[in-house]
Amino acid sequence: MNYISDILYWISTGLLVPVIILLIVLFGRALLLIGSFFGQYLSVRKTEALLKTEFDQLTADNVATLADRLPSTLNKSLVVQYIQQMLQHKDSEPHLQKLLADFDIAAAKDLATSKTLSKMGPMLGLMGTLIPMGPALVGLAAGDIGSMAYNMQVAFATTVVGLFSAAIGFITGQVKSRWYQHYSVNLQFLADLLC
Repeated sequence: MNYISDILYWISTGLLVPVIILLIVLFGRALLLIGSFFGQYLSVRKTEALLKTEFDQLTADNVATLADRLPSTLNKSLVVQYIQQMLQHKDSEPHLQKLLADFDIAAAKDLATSKTLSKMGPMLGLMGTLIPMGPALVGLAAGDIGSMAYNMQVAFATTVVGLFSAAIGFITGQVKSRWYQHYSVNLQFLADLLC
């Protein structure tokens, strides 16, 4: 039995370095996500204001001129690109349905980083907390307070980094999900008008 316990101990302690490296990668990715989210937020505010006005006045009679009314400065926006593609294929219902599905896939792809952070952050944080607890307890039993303090420091630091990454992923994921749901409704409305 001691042999099996020793194997499990060595496996778990061997995972500490990869867990810490992955947490550092997640932390860096969370910082990059904050920056890109801020840029996307500014773009969404501009796009949202314009599209609300246009879609509130959109009818089957003026839908054909929608592409002309959209400013060229918004061409980088994902939803505007799909609006333009839908207007090009306005006579083909299968193409419109495919574009709606493609938009959902593109939205899911953009949300993937946020979902990964929100799920992997707590997992890796918990692993980074539990792995050093074994050596910390061994240090406490041996009277080595320095070793115990170091291992507890690692345990708490990995928890904080994991939860920070998860929080960034969760918040950005929630906001982006709401944006994409709103855009999806607008695109479905456009598709209904075009058919």
